[in-house]
Amino acid sequence: MNNDRPARPANPNWGGRFSEGPSEIMERINASIAFDQRLYAQDIAASKAHAQMLVSQSIISAEDGGAIAQGLDTILREIESGSFKFSAALEDIHMNVEARLRELIGPAAGRLHTARSRNDQVATDFRLWVRDAIDTTDQLLQDLQAALLDQAEANTATLMPGFTHLQTAQPVTFGHHLMAYVEMFGRDRGRFRDCRARVNESPLGAAALAGTSFPIDRAQTAKALAFDRPMANSLDAVSARDFAAEYLAAASITATHVSRMAEEIVLWCTSGFDFIELTDAFTTGSSIMPQKRNPDAAELARAKPGRIVGSLVGLLTVLKGLPLAYSKDMQEDKEPVFDAFESLCLGLQALAGMVRDMKARPTAMAAAAGAQYSTATDLADWLVRMLGMPFREAHGVVGAAVAHAAKAGQTLAEVPLDDLRKFEPRITDDVYSVLSAEASAASRTSLGGTAPERVQAAVTEARQRFLAGESA
Repeated sequence: MNNDRPARPANPNWGGRFSEGPSEIMERINASIAFDQRLYAQDIAASKAHAQMLVSQSIISAEDGGAIAQGLDTILREIESGSFKFSAALEDIHMNVEARLRELIGPAAGRLHTARSRNDQVATDFRLWVRDAIDTTDQLLQDLQAALLDQAEANTATLMPGFTHLQTAQPVTFGHHLMAYVEMFGRDRGRFRDCRARVNESPLGAAALAGTSFPIDRAQTAKALAFDRPMANSLDAVSARDFAAEYLAAASITATHVSRMAEEIVLWCTSGFDFIELTDAFTTGSSIMPQKRNPDAAELARAKPGRIVGSLVGLLTVLKGLPLAYSKDMQEDKEPVFDAFESLCLGLQALAGMVRDMKARPTAMAAAAGAQYSTATDLADWLVRMLGMPFREAHGVVGAAVAHAAKAGQTLAEVPLDDLRKFEPRITDDVYSVLSAEASAASRTSLGGTAPERVQAAVTEARQRFLAGESA
């Protein structure tokens, strides 16, 4: 193979150490502008804060600081309008912005990089971006909770079977079932809030790894960028990416909850369940079977954790063996976070849309709620409450009664009183008051139970806790 190649110009931002530029392959593997250009707003905001601090500390002149700020505002407008020309030869968003700033204002642009490095610059930009991503994620989770609360309130008394092992267990209400997801997504919001607190510290001013000899004011830049405080250790500031891993961990758990509900939507739409109906807005058809209505939005939301969990594992694998402080490996930190964020947002939006779109089928739900001897526990509870029977003894009596009913092809409510008395002579006809699915659900009045009045109370409380600005 002929390795001869024409000399390529050295990157001017590298200074005088290099007389020739990188090979084409080196340029390709080294450049990150294809994906980190989405950090442009954060990069410009951090640069403006840094420049203002340099002026305040008399490190650069007010004239140069003003020119830098105006130039950065121009670049921001160019990027947002689509007229900015990104260059892979300039490697990343930081160098692209700095090179354009030099074109706009001349040598004063070179003063912007005083007392900072790309190491603390990218760490700052990335933290700002993840902070924004957390805020967006929280808004989408809150919207999903609002959709669930509306459906739950409309279905506080709509019967459906509760399941364990995907086998009919006891009657519950559809509203109660949906409220379980309200709580799950509330915990997800809490995890993101916890993550945000650790994200919200400023690396700016840590420079390459050791800080700087210039008299900078890190508290000023932290305040300007709405960080809670500067990071305490310069080595940690430039090398820490646990905030990104923590975002991905929270995203992975959230995506798992999205997937669980999406799976239930898929099941509920099948002819075997027939619990809900989705409109054309969230279903697709078949190219060969004209009768089909496929819940593809739910299936795709169910699949998203594969990408998101993969992003978490990928980032942890990149980080696991890195010595302090910065290594170029960390360039691989952003794409998994960007991809996971987009996948999670799409999944949350799709799920919220399906929740608002779906229509319950109460007749099918109620029939399933009363099937498979779902009120057997109610019969056992009646024996305990009315006859003082130990629960374990009652459990055995009811098991025998269920076996008898199954052999006779009857529900428990259809078993004659005389037959029930074969298993316990003291049973009275009052027992039939607890053997319907409606009575079963209505009797579960304990805190967190499925009784309709409990569900309504839970909806009211959850609206205040999750939608009214209080801590979730």
